[in-house]
Amino acid sequence: MSYSVGQIAGFTGVTVRTLHFYDRSGLLTPGERSPAGYRLYGDADLARLRRILFYRELGFPLEEIEAILDDPGDSVLDRLRERSRQLTEQVARLQRLITMAESAIEVRQAGVRLSPEERVEVFGDIEADLSYATDTDLKWGHLEGQRRSMARAAAHTKEDWRQLMAESAAWRRRLIAAFDEREPADGERSRALAEEHRQHIGRWFTPCSPETHRRIADDYVEDPRAFALVVPAAEQRPGLAGFLRAAAHANATHSNAARPRLRDAS
Repeated sequence: MSYSVGQIAGFTGVTVRTLHFYDRSGLLTPGERSPAGYRLYGDADLARLRRILFYRELGFPLEEIEAILDDPGDSVLDRLRERSRQLTEQVARLQRLITMAESAIEVRQAGVRLSPEERVEVFGDIEADLSYATDTDLKWGHLEGQRRSMARAAAHTKEDWRQLMAESAAWRRRLIAAFDEREPADGERSRALAEEHRQHIGRWFTPCSPETHRRIADDYVEDPRAFALVVPAAEQRPGLAGFLRAAAHANATHSNAARPRLRDAS
């Protein structure tokens, strides 16, 4: 059975212009001509075209496709193996680019306006997974406090972030020391560390009430990504997140209990 150029184009989605090019280059020359001189493609031509499209989909150049079709020997298997290797490398590269793009999106949504080099310099291991900040923004972004926090973070300079991280590192060392020394989570030392952390949030991001701090500390236990933004994985100990949460809860309770006495004293 014979098919016109238009019919072949309709079957395969290949443009008439491309079919003419294949004919001129010798890649696919129709086996017949109509009495008027028009190209006519037989079943064998259609089968060859489908093989051309298959190799084109795999990314082979036309010159190599022609060699494959004209010499279908053992070299075809070698060429396919090599192409598979190349595609595997491309997939890995694209996956790395996707990861980089997603990380950039997360950083932008988290409100950190630093270059990648500056982020490594300032944050080090702390910036392990900013997807938590992204999820938090999606969850609480409608709240004024969250919007204010993101706006303040976006306004921080490199030196602001450097000072912020230095304060956080110093506090973190004292927190870990208290935990390692088995300090009671509801003791004065632990509550003071929790209060220092609460004030740190208020100073650098948004006002943080004891109750808000209690909710933030709950996240440290419920979501490892949250705690990793406070204590890098390499410095964490089993139970440390729970210790900080208990200290924050104890501090909130102590603060609430102290308020009436402050009013009475005044």
